[in-house]
Amino acid sequence: MISAQNITLAFGERVLFKDVNIKFTPGNCYGVIGANGAGKSTFLKILSGELDQDSGEVFITPGERLAMLQQDHFAFDEYSVMHTVIMGYRKLYDIMMEREQIYAKEDFSEEDGLRAAELEGEFSDLNGWEAEAEAAQILDGLGIGVDLHDKTMKELEGGQKVRVLLAQALFGNPDILLLDEPTNHLDLESISWLEEFLYKFQNTVIVVSHDRHFLNKVCTHVADIDFGKIQLFVGNYDFWYMTSKLANKQRKDDKKKREEKIAELKSFIQRFSANAAKSKQATSRKKLIDKLTLDDIKPSSRRFPYINFKAERECGKNILEIKELGCSIDGQKVFEGFNLTVNKGDKIAFVGPDHLAKTTLFQIITGEIDTYEGSYEWGQTISPSYYPKDNSAYFDTRYNLTEWLSQYTQVDDESYVRGFLGRMLFSGEEGLKQASVLSGGEKVRCMLAKMMQEGGNVLIFDEPTNHLDLEAITSLNNGLIDFSEVILLTSHDHQFIDSIANRIIEFAPGGIIDRYMKFDDYLSSEEVKALRDKLYIHHTRLTI
Repeated sequence: MISAQNITLAFGERVLFKDVNIKFTPGNCYGVIGANGAGKSTFLKILSGELDQDSGEVFITPGERLAMLQQDHFAFDEYSVMHTVIMGYRKLYDIMMEREQIYAKEDFSEEDGLRAAELEGEFSDLNGWEAEAEAAQILDGLGIGVDLHDKTMKELEGGQKVRVLLAQALFGNPDILLLDEPTNHLDLESISWLEEFLYKFQNTVIVVSHDRHFLNKVCTHVADIDFGKIQLFVGNYDFWYMTSKLANKQRKDDKKKREEKIAELKSFIQRFSANAAKSKQATSRKKLIDKLTLDDIKPSSRRFPYINFKAERECGKNILEIKELGCSIDGQKVFEGFNLTVNKGDKIAFVGPDHLAKTTLFQIITGEIDTYEGSYEWGQTISPSYYPKDNSAYFDTRYNLTEWLSQYTQVDDESYVRGFLGRMLFSGEEGLKQASVLSGGEKVRCMLAKMMQEGGNVLIFDEPTNHLDLEAITSLNNGLIDFSEVILLTSHDHQFIDSIANRIIEFAPGGIIDRYMKFDDYLSSEEVKALRDKLYIHHTRLTI
């Protein structure tokens, strides 16, 4: 067990945590959520001892081992992949190294023999004989093949290093596992493997992630960082989100009787349990949820931006026709012979490991790239609105936010623009902030505000969830679910794709797969799996 008592931390005048008290118990997985800058990663560093708090204490049950996903990708460059993983259990690794050094001696003394015998006992007690097999199994689950196990870490690519460091944290069955954004750089198969690993994991897990699908799959509790405090909630992210909305609704409705509120809460819990019945986690979580009372659910002070896309006109019959499209960049062929007919009501997610191909396609059909082969034609009724992956050029300006958004609206009224910015969480004087100094997440919210003003009937999004916090991702997700016209998108967010798209197009190395189905159905389709095996010349695992 690990607990924090009266933790306070401030950076200058900014108080990040004040008198935080929380306990994490074995058998549970805690998802730490909070707005950008709330201190999620910082809190994990306090728990691990990497960062000292100003006051308060962290308590770990004596004898328990804590493991944390390391963020320094170069710290183990001189070690082999296998040794790097086993170093996650430092005591075992040190015994293993000392043991090997003794056996490598040419002059083996009696003292060496006694020490070797002692080390053999300790090595066996720590399951040392199974260490390499366990490490290999974890590495394989995370997509690191046997051919890489003896290579040094410096020989690996950045994404491969991240996977090895994740394997290091998981190795040796730690009592307490701290994971900061563990799904970064993972393909879908690796994420699925990690979800299953954590579901079976019997000890304590504390994880920070912006991947809602992952949080919903693995978490039994949510730890919400809000105004320097941490509140603990039973359930996964979706359950926290829905109960928080319910609590806010009830708080505003003073006339509603308490008995009616309790009845509404019970009804919601029953619906949640029924809807989640197919998930493994729901079974183990249900008893905890059934014990919830109205007093257990507290409204969150966190704010969600208002995101609602309304097309100025309905799409006609002809949307977009692409014929034999191809493009080369710096002499390298990105794709060729691509054909596509976009139909009315399509919400298409483009997936696959070739991210450049997806971005290039969007850049061509929005006019950002004018050198290509083949042709494309938009229908006469179509007005596309585009969110590019790199939006920096839009903010290379001296305008403040009000002036910036005024460029894209037909309403000549500053109060309207200021009000709209307020709904996107730029309230009061923030509406006069210089556009050039915005953070990544603020720029995304501005771009979404721009698109809402444009009123396009075909929305094109190239990884819009990058830099957004969970609240903004959820709002954008809901806004696109409600949009009735056409959407073309790419994203690394599994839930985002599955809840929005009704058509999946995959750029595979050997061709294109195009299916009208939800993303989860696409991933589980045996017909699609067989087709992918033919189109992937070398074994490449599916990413989004």
